[in-house]
Amino acid sequence: MTGVFSHGRLRLYLLKLLDDGPKHGYELIRLLEDRFLGLYAPSAGTIYPRLQRLEAEGLVSHTAAGGRKTYEITEAGRAELRQRADELATLESDIAASVEDLSALAGEIRSEVRGSVRDLKRELREATRQTRQGRQNRWEPTFFSEPPPFPSGPAREAEPGPTLLAEFDQRLAAFAAEVGRLVRARRFSDSQLRTAIRLLDGALDGLRRLLR
Repeated sequence: MTGVFSHGRLRLYLLKLLDDGPKHGYELIRLLEDRFLGLYAPSAGTIYPRLQRLEAEGLVSHTAAGGRKTYEITEAGRAELRQRADELATLESDIAASVEDLSALAGEIRSEVRGSVRDLKRELREATRQTRQGRQNRWEPTFFSEPPPFPSGPAREAEPGPTLLAEFDQRLAAFAAEVGRLVRARRFSDSQLRTAIRLLDGALDGLRRLLR
């Protein structure tokens, strides 16, 4: 759970969302995800136990239809919102700051990933160029030698040389070390780390598409 919802503040925010109208659990999850620009979404295991506790305290009630529970704030719940109006205003401010931080983190990681992908594409193009140039040099006839026999069987792509592979391994290790340093230096929350993982997965998918 993102840090702004520690110490029971998610409970307060659920009351605020229900004060806008009745909702079922997954609507509340979607609204929270939208509020955090898709960078954080609570699980059903986070939301439903809190709704059950709010109901046990008489702050919300529910109706069931079609196997789905719809939750509604009670007068006691509205009274709690009024009593904690200042706390709710502070929570809204903290959420706005958290969204800004998450967006900045996502931007930094995307920039790192884009830069690494650009470097890899450039190195792959250069390796391809060198491979083609090497083939042309090997097959160029001279006045003093017979031309090499035409290769039999299907043509095979030349494997990358050990120097290029070593450089790739070095770049990959440096990238992993830099991402790890950024994560540990900032002491990211669980939601921020999940965002970083999704971005890294996206970079990996991009590399797979590149090499198809």
